[in-house]
Amino acid sequence: MSTPVRVRMAPSPTGSPHVGLVRTALFNWAFARHHGGTFVFRIEDTDKERSTQESYDAILDLMRWLGLDWDEGPEVGGPYAPYRQSERSDLYTDALAKLAASSYTYDCFCTTEEVDARRKATGSKVMGYDGFCRDLDPAQRAAWEAEGRSSVVRFRMPEGSITWQDLVRGEVTFETQYVPDFALCRANGDPLYTLVNPVDDALMRITHVLRGEDLLSSTPRQIPLHAALIELGIGTVMPEFGHLPFVMGEGNKKLSKRDPEAHALAYRDQGFLPEGLLNYLALLGWAIAADRDVFSMEEMVAAFEIGDVNPNPARFDLKKADAINSAQMRLLSVDEITDRALPFLKAAGVVSDPVSDADAQLLEQAMPLVAERINKLTEAVDMLGFLFVDEAAFVVDPTDAEKLLNDDGRAVVARAMSRLETLESWSTAAIQDALQAELVDGMGLKPRNAFGPVRVAVTGRRISPPLFESMELLGRERSLGRLQSALG
Repeated sequence: MSTPVRVRMAPSPTGSPHVGLVRTALFNWAFARHHGGTFVFRIEDTDKERSTQESYDAILDLMRWLGLDWDEGPEVGGPYAPYRQSERSDLYTDALAKLAASSYTYDCFCTTEEVDARRKATGSKVMGYDGFCRDLDPAQRAAWEAEGRSSVVRFRMPEGSITWQDLVRGEVTFETQYVPDFALCRANGDPLYTLVNPVDDALMRITHVLRGEDLLSSTPRQIPLHAALIELGIGTVMPEFGHLPFVMGEGNKKLSKRDPEAHALAYRDQGFLPEGLLNYLALLGWAIAADRDVFSMEEMVAAFEIGDVNPNPARFDLKKADAINSAQMRLLSVDEITDRALPFLKAAGVVSDPVSDADAQLLEQAMPLVAERINKLTEAVDMLGFLFVDEAAFVVDPTDAEKLLNDDGRAVVARAMSRLETLESWSTAAIQDALQAELVDGMGLKPRNAFGPVRVAVTGRRISPPLFESMELLGRERSLGRLQSALG
C-alpha cells in the first residue's frame, strides 16, 4: 500500500453484539495487521434513545475476549480522540457550518406528507426527497420561518452517476437520480449517521472502509460527501470501500439479532474458544486454502487479502462452528485447556475459588483424561464434576439411569462391586483387569454393556472420562459407595 492503511470498526451500542459485527471486525483487523496498518475502534452512539452503557460494555468485553486488539479507540486513546461520537458534537457542528458556507448543503422545510403528496401528484416512481427546497424562494423561506416551521440540513447530490471499484464486488455504479438529497441532521440539530460516519472517517484519515453489504446503498451518498470534505480541508483521502457478504440464517434470510445463534457473547458463555469462533467466522466469505478450514489468527493475518473475499452471501452453520471450535480445542495443551476451563469450573462450584491445593492436585490428574474429549470449555464441568462433588450432593443423570441402571444394569453393578471389594491394589490396571474378568469374561457381556452401568453408577453419566482411571482418582471408598447407592 502506498498510503499507510487505516481501517476502523464502528459499532453502535444498541443491543447484544451480533456475530456479523465480529466477522466485520475480524476482517478489518486482519486487513490492518496484514498491511502493517492501524486498526481504529470507535463507537457510533449518536442514537441516544437506543444506545446503552450495557451494550457499550458488552462490545468492549467481546473485543477483549476475542483478542481483536485496537490501536486507537476507547481505553487506548489516540491522536483523533475522543472515539465516541457522543463526545464529538463540536466537530460535527463545525463540519456542517463549513458545508453550508460552501453551498454543499441547504435547509429543507418540507414535511413527509408534502413530499408524498407531490410524488403522487407527479406520478414519480423515485422514492425519497424530491429536491423541492434546493432553490427555495427567499419569500417562502421567510414565511415558513415566521410560522416556526423547523428544517433539516440536506446534502446536494451531484447529477450523473457515481462509480467506485469495490474491494470485494468490483465496479459498482449508482445513478444519482435514484439517490435523493439526504438529511445530515435532525430538525433539533442532532447529527445523523449520514454525517457523523463520513466526518469521523475523514478526520481519522481512514483509508479503507470494510463493512457489511447492508450499507452498500449508503456509499453513493458518502463518496460525494467525502469529496466535499476533502475540498473543505476536513478530509485528506477518499476511502476505498469494500462491502462484505451477508451472513445468512435459516430459510435464505439474513441472520437476525432475534436469532439465538446471532449473539456473539453467547458463544463465550457456551464455552467456545475465541480462536474457534474467529476461525469459523473467517470462513463466512473467505478461505485460507481450498482444502483447509482450521488455522490460527497469525496464519490468517499472513494470508488475508480483501480481494479474496467472496461477495456471495455466507450461511451460518452452527454444526460447522462447533466442529471448527473442536478442532481448535485439539490444538491446545492440557495446561491451556485447564487454564481456560477453570473459570467455568469455579462458576459451577466444581472447584473452590480460589482453588485449594487438593482441588488443584486432583484437577492436574483428571484433566489429561478429558482434554481430548472436550469440545467446549463448559463440558469440563459435566466431565469432571463427579470427581469433586460431595457424596451427599452426587446425582446420577435420571435419563442415563433409566437406560442403564435397570434390573439388568443393577445386576452388572452388583457383580462389579463384589469383585472390586476384593481388590488389594486400587489402581487403574487392577480395576480394569478385575472388571474385564468379572463382567466380560465371566458374564459374557460386550464391553459396552459391561462397563456402561458401572460408569453411570460411579460418574453419574453415560459420557465421562475413561472409567478405570476415573475410579482410581475417585478412590476405593467413594467408588464402592456409589456402586452401593446404585443398588438402592
